Amino acid sequence: MPVYDDVDLEDMQWDATLLAYVYQCPCGDVFQITPAELAAGDEIARCPSCTLVIRVIYDPDDLPSDASELSLARIRCVAEQHPPL
Repeated sequence: MPVYDDVDLEDMQWDATLLAYVYQCPCGDVFQITPAELAAGDEIARCPSCTLVIRVIYDPDDLPSDASELSLARIRCVAEQHPPL
């Protein structure tokens, strides 16, 4: 399968709704990959709207180790989107 691009995980954004890392796809949608997929060794993020895929470059040691870390990441993301008044 041809890879559209190699993208560092640090360049992707955390989407708290999808519970996945996302990166803008040229088609207008986003490439998506979950922490569980990364932890399982899958490095290919797919776009649900087209056939393009990207290879995610990451250090497995930097992945969240459990659900509590994912929950904290989600809380941080929501807090960034809705700062206190």
